[in-house]
Amino acid sequence: MLMKNMKVLKWWFIIALLCLIPQLTFAQNIQVQGSITDEMGETMIGVSVLIKGTASGTITDSDGNFTLSVPAESTLVVSYVGYKTQEVKVGNRKILKISMDPDAQALDEVVVIAYGQQKKVTVTGSVSNVNSKELLKSPSASLGNAISGKLPGLSTVQYSGLPGADDPTIFIRGQASLNGSTPLVLVDGVERSFTQIDPNEVADITVLKDASATAVYGVRGANGVILVTTKRGEAGKTQISASTSWGVQTVTQFLDFADSYTYANTFNNARLSDGNKPRFSDDVVEHFRSHDQPLLYPDIDWIDYIMKDAALQSQHNISVTGGNKVARYFVSLGMLDQDGMFKTFGDNEKSNFSYRRYNYRANLDISLGKIHELSINLGGRLENKRSIGNNGGDNGEEYIFRYLMDAQPFSGAGIVDGKWIKTNPALIDPTNSENVVSSRDGLDTFYGQGYKETATNVLNVDLIYKLNMDFLTKGLDFRIKGSYNSTYNHVKNRTNGAPAQYTPYLDGSGNIVYQRKGDYWNLGYNENSWPNRDWYAEASFNYNRRFGGHNVGALLLYNQSKSYYPWDAQNSTYISIPKGYVGLVGRVTYDYKHRYMIDANMGYNGSENFAKGNRYGFFPSVSIGWTVSEEKFWKPVKSVVSYLKLRGSLGTVGNDNCQGYRYLYLPAAWQITNGYYNNVGDFAGYNFGTTNTTFLNVAREYSSASPDVTWETAVKYNFGLDAKFWDDKISLSFDYFKEDRKNILINNENMIQAPTALRPSYINYGRVKNHGYEITLSYSDRIGKDFSFTISPTLSYAKNKIVEQAEITKPDKLVKADSYMGKKLGLKEDTEVSPDWTYATGNSIGSRKGYLFFEFYEKGKTEERYKAAYGADMPSQLVASLMNGDAVYVDLDGDGVISEEYDQMHMGYTDNPEYTFALNLSLQYKNLDFSMLWSGATHVSRNLDGVYRQPFGQQYNSSLLQWVVDNAWTPETASSAKLPRITFANEKQNQANSNIWYYDAKYIRLKNVEIGYNFRNVSWLPKSANLRLYLNGTNLLTFTPLDANDPENTGGGYGSFIKYPLMRVFNFGVKVNF
Repeated sequence: MLMKNMKVLKWWFIIALLCLIPQLTFAQNIQVQGSITDEMGETMIGVSVLIKGTASGTITDSDGNFTLSVPAESTLVVSYVGYKTQEVKVGNRKILKISMDPDAQALDEVVVIAYGQQKKVTVTGSVSNVNSKELLKSPSASLGNAISGKLPGLSTVQYSGLPGADDPTIFIRGQASLNGSTPLVLVDGVERSFTQIDPNEVADITVLKDASATAVYGVRGANGVILVTTKRGEAGKTQISASTSWGVQTVTQFLDFADSYTYANTFNNARLSDGNKPRFSDDVVEHFRSHDQPLLYPDIDWIDYIMKDAALQSQHNISVTGGNKVARYFVSLGMLDQDGMFKTFGDNEKSNFSYRRYNYRANLDISLGKIHELSINLGGRLENKRSIGNNGGDNGEEYIFRYLMDAQPFSGAGIVDGKWIKTNPALIDPTNSENVVSSRDGLDTFYGQGYKETATNVLNVDLIYKLNMDFLTKGLDFRIKGSYNSTYNHVKNRTNGAPAQYTPYLDGSGNIVYQRKGDYWNLGYNENSWPNRDWYAEASFNYNRRFGGHNVGALLLYNQSKSYYPWDAQNSTYISIPKGYVGLVGRVTYDYKHRYMIDANMGYNGSENFAKGNRYGFFPSVSIGWTVSEEKFWKPVKSVVSYLKLRGSLGTVGNDNCQGYRYLYLPAAWQITNGYYNNVGDFAGYNFGTTNTTFLNVAREYSSASPDVTWETAVKYNFGLDAKFWDDKISLSFDYFKEDRKNILINNENMIQAPTALRPSYINYGRVKNHGYEITLSYSDRIGKDFSFTISPTLSYAKNKIVEQAEITKPDKLVKADSYMGKKLGLKEDTEVSPDWTYATGNSIGSRKGYLFFEFYEKGKTEERYKAAYGADMPSQLVASLMNGDAVYVDLDGDGVISEEYDQMHMGYTDNPEYTFALNLSLQYKNLDFSMLWSGATHVSRNLDGVYRQPFGQQYNSSLLQWVVDNAWTPETASSAKLPRITFANEKQNQANSNIWYYDAKYIRLKNVEIGYNFRNVSWLPKSANLRLYLNGTNLLTFTPLDANDPENTGGGYGSFIKYPLMRVFNFGVKVNF
C-alpha cells in the first residue's frame, strides 16, 4: 500500500513541475518599455531595437516608444541610419530612456554635389567619389590616369605616355552624342583643367552621372560632371606634411621591328609568292644574316636604338595646414619632374621630351565676426615642357612616330664615332632599278634638330563671401563667388636643319670611306607667346533647416562666365569676341528622418550659339529615394540586410557644343581665296570652261546660316539601390541608366544636293540612345584586432546606338535568301530590302565598316566550304585571281560579287570599351599596409592600319613589324595564321577594311600596387611625428590578345598615328607628418 501511494505522489510531483515550467520561463522575461530621442531631445520614429544575439525585436512607434518582452539581464541593440549603434544592458529595469548620438562618420559623411554638399545617406542621384588617400597610391604624372579604375561609370583611354601630354580621354557612362562626350570638369566649383593638379592638393574627386546630379549645370552637364575639391584647413594644431618619391619609367609594351635579315627574306618571299623576282640578292641577304659589315649592311632596331631602357621620374610636396576659430589655412607646394625616353647621342641634352611642373596652392578661410566668412583660394602651376621632332612644330610626337615607321633596319648605321651614317643605296640595290632604301632612318626626324621649349603659367584665384542670415530665418545664408583664371604660354624654338650625314663607300683597297653631305648648323631661335583668360561669378541663397524629423534644403543661384581669345573651329574667325554663358540654378531637397527623400533641380541657361527665341534652355530634373530598411516590415530581415535604399531620377540636360563652332545661327564671315592652278587636284578659286586653267579669286561664305538651330537635349533615367549586409560588412551599389539624346547638332552636308554652291550648316537632326549599368560590391572585415581588409570589385557597362544622323540612303537591294544577310534577316525568299547593314545608323558611335572575313584562301577547298555555308559559289573577290593565303570575304547580299557599296557592314567594337571593370584589394596589419588595383576593359577594339596593315609601306621601302611576320599566313603557318599573306599583287584584297584588322583590344592590367609601413611612437621620432615608407607602381602587368603594342595605344592609321609608348613606373617614396 505504501509503495502504491509513493507512485501516486511521484506522478503528482511530475505534473506539478510541468505546470510550473511555463511560469518559471515567463518569470525570467520582463516587459520593457522605452522611449528613444535624438541629440536634440526629439522622439525618433522607426528606430530598430533588437535583443542581442537573436532576431527578436521591434521598432519605435510614431511617438518614439517601444515595448518588448526580454530576458532579464539581456542586452538591447539599438540602431538607426545616421546614428551610432548602441548596446543597452536591461538588467532588471522595466523603463528605458535612450538618447541616440549622431554617427559623425555616417550621418555627417557628405559628398560633393553640384554647388554644394549633401549628406551621403540622403543622396538620391548617381554619384561616386574617390579621396586623396586613394589617389596618392598611383605614381601617375597625370591625375586623369590616377583615377582610372577607381570611379564606377568613368572610363579612360590613355593613347600616349608622352611627358606632360599623357592625359587620357575620359568618358562618363560612355558616349551619347555625335559631337563628342567630354565631361564637364570643375575645380572648386569653377571650370578648369584638373589633370595636372598635384594629387596632394586634392581632398576629393566626385563624379556626377545622372540628370538629377547634373541638370543644374544645364548647357554644360550633358556628358556628366567631374567635381574636384581641393583641401582646406581645419582648426587645430599646425600640421606639416612632406613627401618625396623617386621612380623609374619603363615601356609597358611597344612595337617590335623585324631585323634586316627577316625583312629581306619576307620581302623576297612575298615577291616570289606573287610570281615575281626577289628584290634582295643572296649576297645582300647573307650580309644581313652574318652582320659581317654592319656599316655597309646595317641591322638596327630603331625603337631600341633611339629610346632608353628607363627614365627617371620624381615627385615632391610639402604642405602646411591648421588654424583656429578665426582663420584656417592649407598651403601646398609641389614639384613633378619627368624625363623622356629618347637618347641624345651626345647632342644637346635638352633635345629630348621632358616635363617639369611646379604646383602651388593656398586656401584660406577667415571668420569675420559671427555672420561673415571670407574664403580665398589661390592656386596654379608653372610648367616647362620640352619636345623634339618636326623642327619645333606643334606635333613633334606625331611627326617622330609617324615617320619612324618609314625607317628600315638597314637604312642607316646610327651614330658611329660621332658621325651620322646613312646607308649607301648602291650597296643594297646595285642596279638602282628600285627605290630600295628609304631616305629616312630612325634619327631622321629629330637628331641634331634642336628642341622646342614651352613654358606655361596657370593662375587660378577664387574669392568667396558668405553671410549667415539666421537673423532673418534660421538656416539661410547668402554667398558671392568670383573667380579669375589666367594661362600664359611662351614658346622658344631652338631648331635647325639636320646635321651632316655620312654615306659609306668601299675604296679600291677595300677600306670604308665616307662621303659627307650637309653641315651642322647652330641652333636657330624664335619665340612667340599668347594668353588665355576667363572669369566666373555666382551669387546664391542657400537654405538648410531641420524641423523635427523633416529636413529641408533649397538653393537659388545665378552664374555668369566669360572667356577671352577663345579658339573656334572656323579658323578662329571669332577669336576677338569673348565667349560667355549665363545661367540660373534652383534646387529644393526634402527628407523625412533620412527615410523618404525627394530632390528637384533645374537649370536655366543661355548660349551664344542660338538666335533669340532659342537662346535659353530650361533643364529640370527630379529624384526620389526610399530607405526601405527603416520600415517596420523590414525588421525580420534586418539582421541580414541591415540597410537598403532605393532611388530613381528623371531629368533633362542640354548641350550647345558643336565641335568648336560658334554662332550657329549666323552665316560665317566671307573669305577671299586667291585663285591658282598647279595641277589636277591642286587648285583654288573659280574658272570658266572645261579646259581653262586660269582660276580667278573668289569670295565665299564659310558656312550657311541655321536661324532655327537650338539646344541638343538628353532625357536621362536612372534607377539604383544601395544595400548593406551582415553588420554593414558587405555593401552593394547598383545603377541602371538610360539616355535619349535628341536634336543632336550635326552638319547637314549630306542633305545638300550636288552640284551646288551652298555651304553646309549645323542643324538639329541627330539622335542617339545610350544605356547601361554599374555594380559596385565591397566586403570589409577584421580578423583579430590587428588585421583588416577590404575587397571591392566594380563593373560598368555602357552601350550607345545611333538612331539618326542624316546619312545618304541607298536604293533597296535584292538579297538572296541563302546569303549571309538573307539568313540574318530571316528571309524565306529572295527579297528587295533596305541595305541597313551599310549605314552607321543603328550602330554605335565610331563603329567600323568593312568586309566580313570568311577564311584564308585554300585553292579548291575554300570554294567547297563557301558553297556549304551559303549554298552558292564563292563570289568574285576584289582582285581577279586569288592566291593561297589571301583573305576571302563573304558576299552579304548573295549577288555573286564582292562590292564596296553593299558588301561592307558595320561590325565589331570601337576604341571605347563597352565594359570596364576593376578589383581593388587593401590589407592592413598593424602598421603595414598593402593595396592592389586591377583594371580592365572588354568589348573594345583597335582598327589596325598603317604599319600593321601595310608591311613595307605604300612605297615598299618602309619598316616591317615582327608581329606581322609572326602572324601572317605562310604555307607553314596556314592553320594558325591571324593575318593574310604578305603580297604586293593582291594588297587591294588583303589590306581592305575588314574584321581581320578590327583587332580585339580587351585587356586586364595591374594598374596600381602599393606596400607601405608607418612608423609611429618610435623613440627616434618626435612624439607627434609619423614616418611612412612605401613602394608603389603603375601599369605593372598587362594581359591582352593584342600583343603587337599596348592595347590602349592607337591603331596606327591616318588620324590615329602611333604615339609615344605608355609608361610603367616603379616608385619609392617617403612621407613625414608632424
